[in-house]
Amino acid sequence: MELTHFDENGKTLMVDITGKNDTERAASAAGKILVSQAVYDAVEEGTVGKGDVLGVAATAGIMGAKRTFELIPMCHILPITNCRVQFEMNPAECAIYCYCTVKVTGKTGVEMEALTGVSVALLTIYDMCKAIDKSMEIGEIYLCRKTGGKSGEVQNRKNVKRVAKTLADLDIL
Repeated sequence: MELTHFDENGKTLMVDITGKNDTERAASAAGKILVSQAVYDAVEEGTVGKGDVLGVAATAGIMGAKRTFELIPMCHILPITNCRVQFEMNPAECAIYCYCTVKVTGKTGVEMEALTGVSVALLTIYDMCKAIDKSMEIGEIYLCRKTGGKSGEVQNRKNVKRVAKTLADLDIL
């Protein structure tokens, strides 16, 4: 596979997408934060002192997805047409799963935007709950699925049964 972020002299560059056609594209990413029982209960009961944790985190995830081009140097500015951030509470693991789906009609994909949306949403949960417990762990952030563009549909096989059910239940992609 040819690397497209380098010129003929090995210098980094932004990929030229000028000649590409606009197509409908979408990407979904997932991640989770492991929390203490105290944090889990406070989030679930809505008693965190800073407010509605998941509501604020969803907004932050959407904002993160929209501003990905400002954080990742070679990302293009994209006219995102839809972004959705959702959460799944898992009491058995004391975990909060986050899913971000981003859509665009454009010349390049939105994988980085979906991954950034998940990351920012999970960081926001940490920020809002750190007064209760600072030992939370953010992890397992990965692309679940992308559609559109030259490579068509790509599905990540990591946790495929769990994620496929969750994506279907949450009506993502």
